[in-house]
Amino acid sequence: MSDKDTQSKTGKIAKTREDRLKAALKANMAKRKAQARARGTDAQKEKKE
Repeated sequence: MSDKDTQSKTGKIAKTREDRLKAALKANMAKRKAQARARGTDAQKEKKE
């Protein structure tokens, strides 16, 4: 019975870790997209001048 309890706790820990990694990845991608958009806007301004 203790093995079953250990496995369920490990599964929950892995799930929360997965959720944290997923959230971090999503935030990182959003940050990179914003940076790319900012670079694109700067490049367009330079071309017009």
